[in-house]
Amino acid sequence: MNKRLHAIVRGRVQMVGFRQFVIDRAQRLALTGWVRNDEAGDGVEVVAEGPEERLRELEASLREGPRHAHVDGVETTWADELDGYDRFEAR
Repeated sequence: MNKRLHAIVRGRVQMVGFRQFVIDRAQRLALTGWVRNDEAGDGVEVVAEGPEERLRELEASLREGPRHAHVDGVETTWADELDGYDRFEAR
């Protein structure tokens, strides 16, 4: 059963390749959705849809981040309602 994961990642996650890291992981896991920098400048927002076990893998990756990132925390919410994205992209 497909689910939706909404995550806000806080820390040193902008200007370190975090969005591309998320895109690569999500595409490798065959998830759909999007990633963007938040407006406050201290976080990255992710919405991903797909099988729960793959979303959990993505969630674990968000807690690590790419090499130059420093993740302070990840706030997540889960939903059964899907928006029906057809790919994973940066916004």
